[in-house]
Amino acid sequence: MKIDYEKELNPAQYEAVTRREGVFLVIAGAGSGKTRTLVYRVAKLVESDIPPESILLLTFTRKASLEMLHRSSMLADDRCNRVSGGTFHSVGNLLLRKYGSAIGMSPGFTILDSSDSQDCLGILKTEKGYGKEIKNFPKKSTLSAIFSFSINKRMPLNLVLAKAYPQFLFLLEEITHLKAAYSEYKKKHNLVDYDDLLVLFKELLESPEIQEKVQRQYRFLMVDEYQDTNILQAEIINLLGRGHNNIMAVGDPAQCIYSFRGANFGNIMEFERFFPDLQVIKLEENYRSTQKILDVCNALMAPAREKFAKNLFSKIKKGKEVPAVVGSDSPAEEAYFIVDTIEELTHTLSLPLNDIAVLFRNSFHSFELELELNKRNIHFVKYGGFKFVETAHIKDVVSHLRVVANPNDAVSWTRLLLLMDGMGPKTAAKVIQQIQALENPFALTKLKGFEKFRKPLHDLEQLFRHITAADRPPSLIIEKVLDYYNPALESKYDDFPKRKRDLDQFLGIAAKYKKLDQLLADMALEPPNASRNGALADAKTREEHLVLSTVHSAKGLEWHTVFVMGANEGSFPNPYAVEDEEELEEERRLFYVAATRAKERLYFTFSTLKKDRYGNFYSAPPSQFLHPLRENGLVKKLGSWEYF
Repeated sequence: MKIDYEKELNPAQYEAVTRREGVFLVIAGAGSGKTRTLVYRVAKLVESDIPPESILLLTFTRKASLEMLHRSSMLADDRCNRVSGGTFHSVGNLLLRKYGSAIGMSPGFTILDSSDSQDCLGILKTEKGYGKEIKNFPKKSTLSAIFSFSINKRMPLNLVLAKAYPQFLFLLEEITHLKAAYSEYKKKHNLVDYDDLLVLFKELLESPEIQEKVQRQYRFLMVDEYQDTNILQAEIINLLGRGHNNIMAVGDPAQCIYSFRGANFGNIMEFERFFPDLQVIKLEENYRSTQKILDVCNALMAPAREKFAKNLFSKIKKGKEVPAVVGSDSPAEEAYFIVDTIEELTHTLSLPLNDIAVLFRNSFHSFELELELNKRNIHFVKYGGFKFVETAHIKDVVSHLRVVANPNDAVSWTRLLLLMDGMGPKTAAKVIQQIQALENPFALTKLKGFEKFRKPLHDLEQLFRHITAADRPPSLIIEKVLDYYNPALESKYDDFPKRKRDLDQFLGIAAKYKKLDQLLADMALEPPNASRNGALADAKTREEHLVLSTVHSAKGLEWHTVFVMGANEGSFPNPYAVEDEEELEEERRLFYVAATRAKERLYFTFSTLKKDRYGNFYSAPPSQFLHPLRENGLVKKLGSWEYF
């Protein structure tokens, strides 16, 4: 049965879905059905007999692309499952493994996650003696951030240091040498990091022969969350779309909040520079929030420097509660009000805890609130912590798998060798040097001069003999690794029972994969998030807990009731942003994103006496972002205070 697109979509969505060829920028306001529009567009293209293999959907998470393509196939037919979808990094990974030889790459490369990259830099920093000889040399995590910022912002190291790390400018020469050594190290050991995937993806597309092949393969291009792309990603879109010019980029400039990850606000604002025949479509009807909440959101963005201004409106009839601004005299009072209101909502409205969220600018802002929630025995989960795959015990196990996939991976060899009692970094480096000279890198008993480690090396060789003997599924490989690793886990960590549960979770994840290389690629590119206590947050956990979250972690989510706490100058906006116009504009967008998460009730809270991350008190007025709300009478004032 054919889909009645005109009936299913509003006029703006219908235009975006049915316009077939050309370059389109869809400005999709918060809650305006952006995902629905992309889903129906995929279905419409396939229904119009466009070969599904010629459609590429780029998203910022693999899960998002899989969900969109599944929904498209439910609307149209199974051909939608043949549409190519994924993240920039995952598509780059696939094309580099397929065509990488054209730019001198070996297809068996290993992808380093962020902590692996830092480990590499730590090794090189030690080798060069920078950490020992130079006082206050940047930490490996700082070096990683500097190099990543330089690549994603297309900014030379001297400017990066001058702008963000002026205290290290006197070390420019050493840091430049280290960056070059890092590049050489990765090339030698067949390693690529996240940033390399984009740099090399772009380099691949700059080859005329490969560019023509890829453009011939992908004739219709769609990009989700275009406001979050960095300069490299924008250039990749330009190279992919050049020639056929069938591109639809979907995004919202008002929700560009990831500049710290390299997102470039200019990409969406200057899209027309790449594609002069651009046509703009605005999605302004909101399906999430009441009009009273949207009036607040529109007012928040009214002073913004935004080229594609929009006015969100809603036809939702329920929920006429006016958003509130609540002032308190102390952080403890602010927390007390929030928890009191949560208890009232759950008791009088029977609102489930999982339908309420408390959002804040920085993670430490919720300290007083957490104390009050614990005092009243209200369960909560806090987002914005470590990723599951970045925990030490998971990385220990993954290092064994990475060595199986790429025996030249010196970073993973180092990690698993350091698990042996008495083995230090210098000895591990000597072991690896000999391993790389062996015809069979897993024949560890052939190593010379390591009598002290004869038994552990023999045991490790036996493990590799089992897990490399045949094309085993990842879950069987991991079972063998866990048998080998458990004694080290129990001696290394006091809380090993909890960590064993994490490893069981990992085994469950691995059971879904048939190939080890695909598991490793997904763990590097799409690692699952960890909950507050280190285990994966499942659906049941989310149902039983109040959500506390940084605004960055809350983007894309929605709740019946949202509290935006810490709405003070010096907290929200961030104090470092006040002197920089661009950064202040991003803080405004972040505040807007927080407000647009609410469906029926919205509270902005602040206390006139604040605590910094070190526990020191200071006086802070309400956030400047609240002023237009007061002036236009869009919020009600709660509390006996005169600060607003």
